[in-house]
Amino acid sequence: MTSVLDPAPAAPVVPVVVIDDADDAVPLARALVAGGLPLIEVTLRTPAALDAIRAITDAVPEAVVGAGTVVSAAAVANAAGAGARFLVSPGWTEGLIDAMRASGVPFLPGVSTASEVLALLERGVTDLKFFPAEAAGGAPYLKSLAGPLPQARFCPTGGVSLASAPAYLALPNVACVGGTWMLPADALAARDWARVEALAREAAALARP
Repeated sequence: MTSVLDPAPAAPVVPVVVIDDADDAVPLARALVAGGLPLIEVTLRTPAALDAIRAITDAVPEAVVGAGTVVSAAAVANAAGAGARFLVSPGWTEGLIDAMRASGVPFLPGVSTASEVLALLERGVTDLKFFPAEAAGGAPYLKSLAGPLPQARFCPTGGVSLASAPAYLALPNVACVGGTWMLPADALAARDWARVEALAREAAALARP
């Protein structure tokens, strides 16, 4: 199975998208790709999410679109069926890990403690989402894990901003960060795709020190 995080060095930020209207999915994805952020996580928080994933998969082949907020085996099946190219969960259970692994789709289970990381490493899972990143200890916490658990790689998400992202990206165990700051509510409401593209370009310019 390929890794979710392997393309990340070329796209250090993964936009975390909530789509209420599937008609917005394609222009939004095109704006993000044009801005240099081809890895796009569409969260399964709205009825439009699966249709949005299908639309992006069909119309924006340059995008690597995945499903976020995957919390059940049914959600795994639905997301994979819609064409999601990766799966992201806020946490994990044994059953959810089994379902994600059985799907054949690369996945990032969510963790917030060292014990959770150890449990997943025992199962051969090394690519992880650190969530909620800022509330769970932020970059200092992940820095403390790099020494004893260097085989774990993270995509921290949850409260990450343009200002805090560089501290995460400076860490050897962080492949990318997830965020929403390039998707301000007023720009989405106005369908201001040019502004989204500009903010995506700013985020894509973030690089490791």
